[in-house]
Amino acid sequence: MQLDHLAVSGETLEEAAAAVEAALGLPMLPGGQHDVFITHNRLLGLADGLYLEAIAADPSRAAPSRPRWFDLDSFAGPARLTNWICATDDLDALLAALPVDAGTPVALSRGDLRWRMAVPADGRLPFDNLFPPLIEWQAGLHPAKRLPDTGCRLRRLIVTHPEALALRDLLAPHLSDARLIFEPGPAALRVEIETPHGLRLLG
Repeated sequence: MQLDHLAVSGETLEEAAAAVEAALGLPMLPGGQHDVFITHNRLLGLADGLYLEAIAADPSRAAPSRPRWFDLDSFAGPARLTNWICATDDLDALLAALPVDAGTPVALSRGDLRWRMAVPADGRLPFDNLFPPLIEWQAGLHPAKRLPDTGCRLRRLIVTHPEALALRDLLAPHLSDARLIFEPGPAALRVEIETPHGLRLLG
């Protein structure tokens, strides 16, 4: 598995996008709608094949028949970084190898993009939602390949949780990334991103 993208959630998409734009000093681009979970997003490309996603429930459509991913049904308060999504080439094998329940694969699409993501039945991931959602892209297509170069690069992603070291050790057999930092403390995510305007923080 490897780091794929970062998600900033908001009560509205406008709030989520505004939080990213204020932090990084760059505009986000249109994304699209997600039919199964009734959400919508905007995107910002990062170096090294990564990207940032602003995401929120889509109020223009009826609520989904199941809980939304990223626990968005329970989201409240200021827009903030909520998830770090990791990609794998074999989602089923990875889920079977993990000692925690990271969800069940759901087939998804947006336009010509196709992917499978492991989503828990109640929308909530282990470690107070700080366990990374797992994704398997299909047909060789990936959103980051379509996003323009913004001059932004992830320097560090800091995962803070009372059991952060246990989360680190659980993921260690499957994930190695020097940009990932695990620190004991209250549950939270924050990132350091190098931008054309200097180093910026987003949490």
